[in-house]
Amino acid sequence: MHSLIEGILEASRARGFRAPISWDSEERRDLIGSARALRARGFFPVIAEIKPKALGRSLLPEEVASYARTYAQSQACAISVLTEPTHFRGSLENVSIARRAGLPVLRKDFIFDKRQLPEVQADLVLLIASLGIDLEEFVDQAGSLGMEPLVEVHTEPELEAALKTDARIIGINNRNLSTLEVDLGTFERLAPTARDAGVFLVAESGVVSREDVLRMIQAGADALLVGTALMDQPERLSEINYR
Repeated sequence: MHSLIEGILEASRARGFRAPISWDSEERRDLIGSARALRARGFFPVIAEIKPKALGRSLLPEEVASYARTYAQSQACAISVLTEPTHFRGSLENVSIARRAGLPVLRKDFIFDKRQLPEVQADLVLLIASLGIDLEEFVDQAGSLGMEPLVEVHTEPELEAALKTDARIIGINNRNLSTLEVDLGTFERLAPTARDAGVFLVAESGVVSREDVLRMIQAGADALLVGTALMDQPERLSEINYR
């Protein structure tokens, strides 16, 4: 694990956990349904990310709301919200703000303890296989709380472990969390196995252009997670996700 990730995890442990929030699981919004509906209308399904680190600062609540509205108006299928505060300048509050735009919202963080799961009302939660968590337990716990788990993998063994769980959505991260290097070939290498298993497949990291979108779609992506490339110009989403 890269020293940057180790530092984030250490800061998270020191920060502790928020009090659990309960909510009606019937309020959950469905990423898979949203993505398929957009694709039927001629759009490539993009999970557009609110990533304060890309701007080098935290965002004001009204800025978070503006990003979420723009993403919704630009036909995103969902919104990903970075909630890690130390390195990524995110916050749990940003999840609640983003949900007001009406799209499914993914909480993106380094989840290493099940006490993190009920900290905020999110439709989906990222579970990173490389953190060494018990994927089956975390997937089941997330589901019991009304959240759809999106299990992130980077290697063949991680993918095999993810496919043994009940997760319906798997993300293949093109960024190696040990070196932080990005290679779109990672998705292309792992996608066939995931496709054969019938899961909903998300391409993560390294997608910065329409050409990258097309490459990942052709390799089998059902949706793409795009962050850094949109933070300077969130309206740019309309340029890359229309077929």
